[in-house]
Amino acid sequence: MHAMGAIMSGLFLHGGIRPYGGTFLVFADYVRPAIRVAALMRLPLIYVFTHDSIAVGEDGPTHQPVEHLASLRAIPNLLVLRPCDANEAADAWCQALKTNNQPVAMLFSRQKLPILPREKTDGKLSTGGYVLSDCDGRPEILLMASGAEVHQALDAQKTLADRGIAARVVNMPSWELFEKQPEDYKREVLPPEVNARVAIEAGIPMGWERYVGQQGVVIGMTGFGASAPGGEVLTRFGFTAENVVEKAMSLLGK
Repeated sequence: MHAMGAIMSGLFLHGGIRPYGGTFLVFADYVRPAIRVAALMRLPLIYVFTHDSIAVGEDGPTHQPVEHLASLRAIPNLLVLRPCDANEAADAWCQALKTNNQPVAMLFSRQKLPILPREKTDGKLSTGGYVLSDCDGRPEILLMASGAEVHQALDAQKTLADRGIAARVVNMPSWELFEKQPEDYKREVLPPEVNARVAIEAGIPMGWERYVGQQGVVIGMTGFGASAPGGEVLTRFGFTAENVVEKAMSLLGK
């Protein structure tokens, strides 16, 4: 895998080609030195990582990435994109092709995901974070997620609405792009006066504290995964709409 990453850099530097390479996300560690050098050199390479969470399933903890998304976000000048459905995956490719001064890592799920109405996501990935589904009036709680976990947030929002709780779902496909947005925009998406916040991401929580604050909760991984069908693993570690609702209700004291 390291050789693949190094060869990609060499192909680009030779000229006439813009390569991309792919593997499971858990193997990003092998490519990491090459990615770091590409980021240092501002090479516009594209790394495609699939099987991006514990939903990999029966292969078990050896193939279930938990710290890898955070480790990629930690590399300076690397743009990380984690789309939530097929339409946003297409937007991620467009964003990657338009990015000419840094490498891009795109993270895709193994499992099938629902496809959201196009108008909900169309062209919005470029902001890095946006209101995917809003409530009527001022939100009582913010539900934030990336990738496959966005759908759990949307399901939780419906249950909370049935209980009379106004929740806003914020899709966060790219922290790097979101941090480039004007402060007014970021405050509009994540109103500072709303302290009740839940982030859902099937990886380690590191970094989410900047968005959930001291009073928020992150549903993430604190250890390795387990060998079982992907759906069972997600349920075991709390990546369900029901658990999101429970955490939200607890934050609100209800």
